[in-house]
Amino acid sequence: MKLKHSQNTPSTALKIVVVVPDLDIQDPSDEHAITQAERSRALRIGLLESGFNLIASLPADVFLADRIKQLQPDLIIVDAESEARDALEHVVFATRDERRPIVLFTDDKDTSHVRDAVAVGVSAYIVDGLASKRIRPILEVAMARFEYEQNLRLERDDARSALQERTYIDRAKALLMERLGLSEKVAFNKLRKAAMDQGIKLGEVAKRMLDMADLLG
Repeated sequence: MKLKHSQNTPSTALKIVVVVPDLDIQDPSDEHAITQAERSRALRIGLLESGFNLIASLPADVFLADRIKQLQPDLIIVDAESEARDALEHVVFATRDERRPIVLFTDDKDTSHVRDAVAVGVSAYIVDGLASKRIRPILEVAMARFEYEQNLRLERDDARSALQERTYIDRAKALLMERLGLSEKVAFNKLRKAAMDQGIKLGEVAKRMLDMADLLG
């Protein structure tokens, strides 16, 4: 997901998908089902009252990944109760290729799996957090935390890439020095010239040379 930093603040431009449980009430006397349906409705009303762009309410099923890919939401809210773990598994699977902030609203008092939820990418885990006045600050914090963690992840990836590139260059220099009898400076300049001539990064030139050397033995 491409971060929007200054523009990615909760507003009508922020597209939200709510993943909801099955709210089809088969038995009119089922108080639990009725309570859960009312609670889910209250969440969605609270989002609309807070000025958010609620683009869809989706079930946590095998089609969730395709629907999320099609809708491209900025944030996903999981509305779950006792089945929170199952719903989260569907959402995490659906966002595995393109991460998005995930907020879990639940009435489930069993918070034993909070640590696991955070580990798989949940930005906010909220119990009894449906009051409309709480929704905006909760989502603001979730978005900020997600962007912070994404930036940290990008920085780590950049650091690993830079280290890997440095390793390729050092190995390629050593190979040129050994096989052509070059000094370190001349070997480096040779690699740099090849990179400039081909219009690619120095590390890529070094990697290609090492691959060819491995192929030829």
